[in-house]
Amino acid sequence: MVFVSRLAALLPFVPALVQAYANPIGCSGDCFTHDPAVIKRADGKYFRFSTLDGISIRTATDLAGPWTQAGSVIQGAGIINAPGNTVLWAPDVSYMRGLYYLFYAVSTSGSKTSTTGYATSPSLDAGTWTDQGAILSSTDSSPYNAIDATLVNGTNPDEFYLAWGSYWGQIYQAQVAIDGHYVFVSGNQKQIAYNPNPQYTEGAFLYRKDSYYYLFLSVGVCCTYTTRPTAGTEYHVNVCRSTSPTGPFVDKNGNSCTNGGGTTVLASHDNVYAPGGQGVLVDDKYGEVLYYHYLDPTVGVDYSQSKFGFNKLVWVDGWPTV
Repeated sequence: MVFVSRLAALLPFVPALVQAYANPIGCSGDCFTHDPAVIKRADGKYFRFSTLDGISIRTATDLAGPWTQAGSVIQGAGIINAPGNTVLWAPDVSYMRGLYYLFYAVSTSGSKTSTTGYATSPSLDAGTWTDQGAILSSTDSSPYNAIDATLVNGTNPDEFYLAWGSYWGQIYQAQVAIDGHYVFVSGNQKQIAYNPNPQYTEGAFLYRKDSYYYLFLSVGVCCTYTTRPTAGTEYHVNVCRSTSPTGPFVDKNGNSCTNGGGTTVLASHDNVYAPGGQGVLVDDKYGEVLYYHYLDPTVGVDYSQSKFGFNKLVWVDGWPTV
């Protein structure tokens, strides 16, 4: 995510927002979040990781809470020596072969000079994370912005792909090799989502279901709304899908995700404004859920008022809805 407000005039593409969306199931306790990454440990405890504070940690025994603060992944500055290394953005967490991997971004508002790093832990708890440093970087000359990384398993247990990107060049992907604590990104980088309108696209999340890989995207203006953009151009969640983890991805109407395609899954409605930073979790109690951050206009639309929400996913003709 990029902490940048944009003039609505720069966003000519406005998605149709006539669809009815269910309200979030609810959240109690400490519900602040931005770019949440949620995982459930084998003992039943939920961990929610969020942008800021070296990737903050909150825990609960139910997805709806009550959530409580539980420290941070990185204490103080991370080992990546770059501006933004005391804040850290956009976590993504996975469990593989007895180890948890958390990807994070080091950057500053409006900058394309960014780095994706990662940390590992045997348990998820604060104090157990080892900062492993950088795996991917970008500069002003790069075709992408190296933030908002997300990992997905491919067609076999040892096949993994990392997707990333925000605004510039939008979403890219490469295959990665994982060997114990070490993650290596290959050089076969390719663009998998782009909107030439322009329409700002970031926050990719890949989810495998049945014979498809679903590419969920945060699209639109993020993340401060002192002056609100034209209705429909604020953050919302789109999706494309493919039978391959590397694409090509298309939307429900067959439009390419590298040429502006994307079917809207969730957008502003009722007291939900600018939902995004999404992920999917398969939960014992709630089933498949789409989780995200959003703002409640009755409370305020300041960044600090961003809160956690989730909805049950309902699949219609092979496409996710809420």
